[in-house]
Amino acid sequence: MTNQELPPKTCTIERLVTKKEDVKKVMQGTKTATRRNGRYADIGEIMELEGEKYIVNSVYSQSLGELTDDHAKQEGFQTVEEYKDTILSYHPGMPWHPSMRVWVHEFSLVTE
Repeated sequence: MTNQELPPKTCTIERLVTKKEDVKKVMQGTKTATRRNGRYADIGEIMELEGEKYIVNSVYSQSLGELTDDHAKQEGFQTVEEYKDTILSYHPGMPWHPSMRVWVHEFSLVTE
């Protein structure tokens, strides 16, 4: 999927990874993707965290019901259940519907 095929962004890349524990996971290389309810970045866009640059390699839509433990590992968790519990703790009262769609933003460290 190219940026031309994606809907307009609903937020900016600066808001993609903001929680201290998530920034730490990215810096350690244990978090390589972020799921959001909107689209925060274009493919090829650069995210900067604590002076390090990360390039967005892929952006696509996924339902919560499609999540696997491998997807949870991209987020820095061991299992979908661990990921789900953490996300719901950030958003009290938010339902977890398997059919709910989120935007996946996959990224990697820019090495020059």
